[in-house]
Amino acid sequence: MDLHGVSAAVTGGASGLGLATAKRLIDAGAHVTIIDLPTSAGLAVAQELGPSARFAPADITNSSELATALDEASDNGGLRALVHCAGIGRSVRVLGRDGKPGRIEDFERVIQVNLVGSFNVLRLAAERMARLDEIDGERGAIVLTASVAAFEGQIGQVNYTAAKAGIVGMTLTAARDLANTRIRVCTIAPGIMDTPLLATMPADMRSRIEATVPNPSRLGRPDEFGQLATSIIENRYLNGETIRLDGGIRMAPR
Repeated sequence: MDLHGVSAAVTGGASGLGLATAKRLIDAGAHVTIIDLPTSAGLAVAQELGPSARFAPADITNSSELATALDEASDNGGLRALVHCAGIGRSVRVLGRDGKPGRIEDFERVIQVNLVGSFNVLRLAAERMARLDEIDGERGAIVLTASVAAFEGQIGQVNYTAAKAGIVGMTLTAARDLANTRIRVCTIAPGIMDTPLLATMPADMRSRIEATVPNPSRLGRPDEFGQLATSIIENRYLNGETIRLDGGIRMAPR
């Protein structure tokens, strides 16, 4: 897909991987709508990014809010590209150190936001893309975000792993579901990325984490995620695939 002049949306676009992706899409010529919580810095971020960016507040688990935000993102010929980065993390174990079962509320919340929220974004974005005319044999492309935890979840990540594995599991099926509409679906499974949260770590702890990454032995950069997301949208033969972006890491149990 040629992104020049295309309308695109990025959920979770006010910070981290989403912000880096929004910048990359704008650099490629797209008009980008940042979709993030009303309490986020989305408006200020959009103003900073310039005239090719706008902010549409929405909670991805709220279908009405999300539909409104996606409608706002459908200017300039309709929504053609979407990168879904919004999500949360919350630790839970099957059994705690005290022998008590993990809180079901903590499990359900992560599933609701990360997995059900991803499907909500997927279905509502696809609905809008399916109305468009084909350009060069396609109507749109959607990129979801999983995690290497989908394959090697660590201790305390049982809820997060289940949600991210669900995203990986539905990627090919979604691509098959949408094949007749000429909408592509792919997923990125990032490893340990250099997010603001990790920036607060002590230097020695950060060095130990970086040493676990085979090559290059460092944390992933948000811009590298944005670069890959943009490349997936641009490459019309990428479909139904989950791509690990992790420097070759395979996560240890803890």
